[in-house]
Amino acid sequence: MAERIEEHMMQIALKGLRVFGHHGVFDFERQNGQEFVIDVDLTLTDEAAARAAATDDVAETVHYGEMAEQIAAIVAGEPVNLIETLAKRISDALTEDPKIASAGVTVHKPHAPIPLQFEDVSVTWTAVRYDVPDESELA
Repeated sequence: MAERIEEHMMQIALKGLRVFGHHGVFDFERQNGQEFVIDVDLTLTDEAAARAAATDDVAETVHYGEMAEQIAAIVAGEPVNLIETLAKRISDALTEDPKIASAGVTVHKPHAPIPLQFEDVSVTWTAVRYDVPDESELA
């Protein structure tokens, strides 16, 4: 009989988080501020996904309410010139949680100062964590 191997992948998505911030290259963007829209796609580690499903305990997963608050604080916080930088800041903060295997962060700037009609401008930053064996495991 073949050995059964099971992998667990759990994804958590937060879409359309609207936060007012003061990011941009132009002085008027920093002075007046504008709304930014954030989308996040997380993948939990196999271990975290299995524990969360088995225990039914919010402490074993990513609390999306707390995650939204964390993201909002970053967007409303220290201004940056580029939404690329903002997306990376958010991703870096999220991937500090060891339960997160990957994080895709999209920052939308629907009111970007473009003198043409457009629907949206966005940047996506994706970070993937890999377990790297330490030297003792390689010997």
